[in-house]
Amino acid sequence: MSSDQPGQPDQGIRLQKVLAGAGLGSRRACEQLIADGRVTVDGRGVAELGTRVDPQTSVVRVDGKRINLRAGQVYLALNKPRGVLTAMSDPYGRPNVGDFVADQPERLFHVGRLDADTEGLLILTNDGEFAHRLAHPSHEVIKTYIAEVPGPVDRSLGRRLVAGIDLEDGPVAVDDFTVIDSSGSRALVQVSLHVGRNHIVRRLLDAVGHPVERLVRIAIGPVRLGDQRPGSVRELSAAELAELYRQLGL
Repeated sequence: MSSDQPGQPDQGIRLQKVLAGAGLGSRRACEQLIADGRVTVDGRGVAELGTRVDPQTSVVRVDGKRINLRAGQVYLALNKPRGVLTAMSDPYGRPNVGDFVADQPERLFHVGRLDADTEGLLILTNDGEFAHRLAHPSHEVIKTYIAEVPGPVDRSLGRRLVAGIDLEDGPVAVDDFTVIDSSGSRALVQVSLHVGRNHIVRRLLDAVGHPVERLVRIAIGPVRLGDQRPGSVRELSAAELAELYRQLGL
């Protein structure tokens, strides 16, 4: 637990206030979470309403899921439009993701990349450890894409992709592959994988004879694009962030 101990009124912030500030509900609802034994601080169960914590150092979990308490930590989901560079600035004045968060006071950076012609979900943050883990394939956070490709698509393609395809920089296997729609000379397919190599979805589908004509990333782990408009930015929800913390071992 943090250096301040329960019952010391002059140190830290009351736990229920911190939980309420993190979006877990009203102060009264958060007091009930504590009373029900659903909250831990630094791995220890807490049931006293007078408990105080340091939001900058304490690790607080509700039902086993870590809650973000640190003021100033920003986690955003951007629906990157086509033609926008994955960069926070550009010396040539080309459209870039930094344009969409220019009003944010924090210095943000993007996690991973989408090439200019690829649309969809991109996470922006100022949390370096979070970003490092999310970008590293060892944590196996699944990223899901929808691709428009030439059709028709052979029924055996999914099995081939799950088994693995040899590319010039080594074999790659997808975690899941689904044909969403196929009519005539066009098909929509969904590809899920945790490999993070450059242009991996485009290279993979090109290697099996279905070069990508349009590509959209629709999910990163529990974070889904849904009906979020192109160019719009939103904060990750407490539930999304807690699940990402879990998957990243934070």
